[in-house]
Amino acid sequence: MKYKTTLITMVAAVALIAQAIAADSYTVDPAHSRVGFSARHFGISNVKGSFKEFAGKVVMDGDALKEATATIQVQSIDTGVAQRDNHLRTADFFDAATYPTITFKTKRVEQKGEEVVMIADFTMRGVTKELRLPVRLSKPIKDPWGNTRVGLEAKTKLNRKDYGIKYNDLLESGIPAVGDEIEIEINAEAIKDAPGKNTQPK
Repeated sequence: MKYKTTLITMVAAVALIAQAIAADSYTVDPAHSRVGFSARHFGISNVKGSFKEFAGKVVMDGDALKEATATIQVQSIDTGVAQRDNHLRTADFFDAATYPTITFKTKRVEQKGEEVVMIADFTMRGVTKELRLPVRLSKPIKDPWGNTRVGLEAKTKLNRKDYGIKYNDLLESGIPAVGDEIEIEINAEAIKDAPGKNTQPK
């Protein structure tokens, strides 16, 4: 019985090692990636912006997505208007001084045919909630310099008030200055890590 238990343990360990070897880690290339958002303004138009500083990892098993992680620096928010960006950094919105990062970490990946959905813990302003993020994934390709790259495009919506962003300046008509629903759009390229490289995002 002891021999059988040891054999089962060894087989399980070998399987885990084989799985780890099969999985490839990729680092997000910020020069060819964008983390953007869009919010309704006065109920008549959309204000768009992005975060300029972020880091992320993607783990692939062949052509299949296994997991993804990302850390976004809130201070890097950019809507093209300095006064608005400074307001967004205050406690009315992101409170960047208290909550300097937004993080994303997959718990599992669901795939039905061509549809891929990441189910992740999304943490913003100190609040963590499960987020479903449909993904369009490009298969690994070789770039002209010999690097292996993958592409990842994702879009979803969330309610800002679920994360404690409750700023609610109203017009005389009762229409909010800023809509509750925020659209998130991610376009990312990631480069395959060299063997032995640290796979943890900064």
